[in-house]
Amino acid sequence: MNEEVQSIIKNLDTTLNGQPWFGRAIYVLLDEIDSKKTAINPNENEHSALELLWHMNTWAEFTLANLENRTDSDLKKIEANDWRKLSKQKHTWKKGLSEFKSIHKQIVDNLSKRDDDFLSDMVPNRRYNFRFMLNGLIQHNIYHIGQLVYLKKLQS
Repeated sequence: MNEEVQSIIKNLDTTLNGQPWFGRAIYVLLDEIDSKKTAINPNENEHSALELLWHMNTWAEFTLANLENRTDSDLKKIEANDWRKLSKQKHTWKKGLSEFKSIHKQIVDNLSKRDDDFLSDMVPNRRYNFRFMLNGLIQHNIYHIGQLVYLKKLQS
């Protein structure tokens, strides 16, 4: 049985592609951001849109890696990339957006093959289970899309 997994997939898909309660879908909002302005920091202490997108990619990749049962070494490498220094050539908005969409598609594909039983399993080296992590990913995306929309408004 996978009713809860299907609910998580639906919630994730609604926030990314659908008509979420909070407003327009994340993919729509991300596509509206001017890639030429994404590296602009609002001030010394805040992150740029580009940094936020790659941070979101890090935690989506972390989620996918745990679903795929990757090695502890792989997970540590992913975590080490959080808030990394971005290279203008390697970490573009277009590439980051493509990666964001690809990772989330892989997460949904992985989840669609699972039953609800695994949701209670603990995520390796964490104090929470897969249910908490997956719902946390949805919350994390919503939190940061709010920041990205605010940055977009500041820059227009």
